[in-house]
Amino acid sequence: MAAGTHTVTNQAPPLVGYDVYAADAALTEAVERYVAPERHAEADAELTALGRAAGAAEAQRWGVEANASPPVLHTHDRYGHRIDEVAFHPSWHRLLAHGVAAGLTDAWGRPDGHVRRAAGFLVWTQAEAGHGCPLSMTHAAVPALRAQPELAAVWEPLLTSRVYEPGLVPAAGKAGALAGMGMTEKQGGSDVRANTTRAEPAGDGAYALTGHKWFCSAPMSDAFLVLAQVPDGAGSGGPTCFLLPRVLPDGSRNTFLLQRLKDKLGNRSNASAEVEFDGTTLAWRVGEEGRGIPAIIEMVAATRVDCATAAAAVMRQAVAQAVHHCTYRAAFGGVLADKPLMRNVLADLALESEAATALALRLAAAYDAGTDEELAFLRLAVPAAKYWVTKRCTPVAVEALECLGGNGYVEESGMPRLLREAPLNSIWEGSGNVQALDLLRALQREPRAVDAVLTEIGRARGADHRLDRAVKDLLTELADLAGVETRARRLAERLALVLQGALLVRHAPAAVADAFCASRLGGEWGAELGTLPHGLDLRAVVDRARPVPAV
Repeated sequence: MAAGTHTVTNQAPPLVGYDVYAADAALTEAVERYVAPERHAEADAELTALGRAAGAAEAQRWGVEANASPPVLHTHDRYGHRIDEVAFHPSWHRLLAHGVAAGLTDAWGRPDGHVRRAAGFLVWTQAEAGHGCPLSMTHAAVPALRAQPELAAVWEPLLTSRVYEPGLVPAAGKAGALAGMGMTEKQGGSDVRANTTRAEPAGDGAYALTGHKWFCSAPMSDAFLVLAQVPDGAGSGGPTCFLLPRVLPDGSRNTFLLQRLKDKLGNRSNASAEVEFDGTTLAWRVGEEGRGIPAIIEMVAATRVDCATAAAAVMRQAVAQAVHHCTYRAAFGGVLADKPLMRNVLADLALESEAATALALRLAAAYDAGTDEELAFLRLAVPAAKYWVTKRCTPVAVEALECLGGNGYVEESGMPRLLREAPLNSIWEGSGNVQALDLLRALQREPRAVDAVLTEIGRARGADHRLDRAVKDLLTELADLAGVETRARRLAERLALVLQGALLVRHAPAAVADAFCASRLGGEWGAELGTLPHGLDLRAVVDRARPVPAV
């Protein structure tokens, strides 16, 4: 008799066994828009295969296992020898191997490479977000290394390889390699010019480093880009960029003293470490002495684009789970997704997700174009997108979790992991104020960047009166830069919203563009998600966001 009390009804089936890519209309349309027609079929086939893998039960299990068994630091072996290694769950390696094989570190040398990679990154990191960190940094290290051609000749083929080969061995003995980063220090944080790590010439082109890095991402990578001061060099006015290999060319271990792993809010599958350089740590200069910031600027820009793309991935997965749940869950006499108030919430979530995806793929397309105008566009659009898209991720994750009610608050739903991941990309690679200040620098010093962004926005002129009014208001703000630092966040927000609105008006279905412009640009919106105005076609917005058809 007791078994009868445990009959399970009114529960949504697991969202598993679906194509994460094909189910995302905003993403598939962006890929078709930006990939050359003669290459679209190939790109679509690759992304479809990756989407099916990301939605499979196997990849979902890997994500759960990698987060349930976080990395473990081993500073010494059983005999007391220093080894400084981090052990990961086998599923972490499976996730990374699949991502590398899918080309998520290979964008710089193939046509449409950035759009194809960004789409793949958005798809695959929905299975598990933490391993996106080494994928992102490996991808972003390539342009920085090109400042030192002899280093690029060795490392670029390894970093763009489709082979994942873990283990600490010399670069010459590997078929593929990963790159990490160690820029920030405890006394400097985002102000990397305040870093105190020192670099002294050590002969044969090498430098010996002494210092401490407060955050070193992915410490089991094969090489790291780090910043250090060269006290007596020609560039003593600023930090210098260095490539630091974990294993030296002669096969010996470089001195890379891991002090501890960070106990983080989320992103727990990924290791973030504190590392010490003791004066015998060897590294090779990348770019000119004292010009470390310019040397890494392209790497930082690329990882900031990945921050926006990763936030879009978290939002898309959160929205997919929410819409899927509400498609099957019944309450108060009907299916939740058909209730006007819940439909308003789901549609509002879907708008945020689609706008994030549209902007992230537009940034990737600018990289592929590579023209002076498109590169100028990135100079202003990247900090605006990084600021706004990553900021929107947390409220979207919170509201999507709430759509599942108590079911969403338990770990088995996967929603708590998304929520813990949500704030990360707003902090990584410079938090909100850093992005806003970077945007101000571009406004004040690079008029070509302003012209390029206004040209992009101008392509949507006349298509929606609310967008036109928002553009006019933005121009008014840009014309008055008095006391602008206190308004920097507002400027970043308004610029990102206008860019998103312009993209949606040009490329999204009318129901999506109308709802976005009415709420985000027209002022018909409340302080919380789920406050879209009456009269919009919200059913069409929700149906577009549904990951699989209802049965």
